[in-house]
Amino acid sequence: MNYDIVCGLEIHTELMTDTKIFCSCSTRFGGAVNTQCCEICTGMPGAMPSLNKKVVEFAVRTGLALNCDINLLTKFDRKNYFYPDLPKAYQISQLYLPICQNGYIEINDSIHGGKKRVRIHELHMEEDAGKLLHDGEKTLINYNRCGVPLLEIVSEPDINSPEEAAEFAEKLRDILRFCGVSDCKMQEGSLRADVNVSVKPHGAEALGTRTEMKNINSFKAIKNAVLHEAKRQAALIESGGTVVQQTRRWDDRENTSYEMRVKENAEHYRYFPEPDIPPLVISQEYIDLIKSTMPELPDEKKSRYVNELGVTQYDAEVLCSDLALVRLFEKTAALTNSPKDSANWILGEVMRLLSATATLPEDMSFRAESLAEVINLLNEKRITRETAKAVFEKAFLNGVIPSEYIKQNHLELQNDAGEIARVAAEVVENNPKAVGEYLAGKEKAIGFLIGQAMKRLGGKASPNDVAEYIRKKLSEIDS
Repeated sequence: MNYDIVCGLEIHTELMTDTKIFCSCSTRFGGAVNTQCCEICTGMPGAMPSLNKKVVEFAVRTGLALNCDINLLTKFDRKNYFYPDLPKAYQISQLYLPICQNGYIEINDSIHGGKKRVRIHELHMEEDAGKLLHDGEKTLINYNRCGVPLLEIVSEPDINSPEEAAEFAEKLRDILRFCGVSDCKMQEGSLRADVNVSVKPHGAEALGTRTEMKNINSFKAIKNAVLHEAKRQAALIESGGTVVQQTRRWDDRENTSYEMRVKENAEHYRYFPEPDIPPLVISQEYIDLIKSTMPELPDEKKSRYVNELGVTQYDAEVLCSDLALVRLFEKTAALTNSPKDSANWILGEVMRLLSATATLPEDMSFRAESLAEVINLLNEKRITRETAKAVFEKAFLNGVIPSEYIKQNHLELQNDAGEIARVAAEVVENNPKAVGEYLAGKEKAIGFLIGQAMKRLGGKASPNDVAEYIRKKLSEIDS
């Protein structure tokens, strides 16, 4: 296109608190319809909200992780609108004094190469709305989600390609997970993105008119939505049309968007200070306390894995893509004292079995100790690699204890050098055709001899040891 893409994201994430932001109702996902709501989260007359302290802690922790300034004075505002899934007809949010501002996330620059910073305009606390369930000619409302605490993270329009938009969202998800503030399960709606897109002639300074696509819930959809909307706007301009500021609905199945309504601005929501919640004063001591408990963030962890543990950059990227993989890796590496072997097994056998069983990393149920035990037994040459893989699969699927399973099934390696030498000599003597082919220069023939010896030994010897003894015997014949 002869146009530059300008994109900003507004990402909403549900916080992992036990109770809602202004009442004590449960935030558990999947509860029976309308069983997790009360007079406060459904906006009954006279109900008084009370701020959940944990929400403030999570907001500050997130702000620190996103390099934000934490405002020592913050307050809530009412955002008035008449959506049926918010029964009190307003949302308690933050407009004038949000809790965090002026942060950034570093991503790859897809236009110029290298790295770039996408600035965070602000981060604010607010309550979620309910959910509409459309059933034929009627619409039902589930209020369980009303009042679930949200953080809205608003970027500046610093994103210039679909790839950058997806990467920004993925890096933000990783930070939120590593901070322990949100599970970011997009399939459950706990991370959703509003995508703002405009285009301008290549190199122009003035920004074009933006449109917004609401509640996109996958990284692939974010990428596709940015690309589609940029192309739609460019084609509209080229045909002599005008881009109208509006809210659009993204249809992931059709890979297209549809107009919903004219885009509202802040004045349309008639914001005013929330009268039932006093301004919140945050002390520097409180911020310093949270800062002292901050976990290692994804980029820091990747750097440590590469520079201190000797893991490849690619492996570090994959391991740090999921907190469950990180926990498994760090525990396994500590038990084996071999970060490289631990990473290889996780990115190999663990990922293979996760894929084969359609299991998410967070749902893994086997013990890290079992994986470490298999790796240690293999490195001690007490089992073959084939046995190691088979035993680990049993541990993954059925929870067996590797050392016990190996003992019960007599899978430990045969380390009797005399027995290996005897079997190797018999195999060479009983297979003159393969011996002749090998001595004639057919190197592959030795594979047959090794296979026969391994079969005689019940697979309980090291293939390397077997190969060594067979080569030794062949060498004696050749000489």
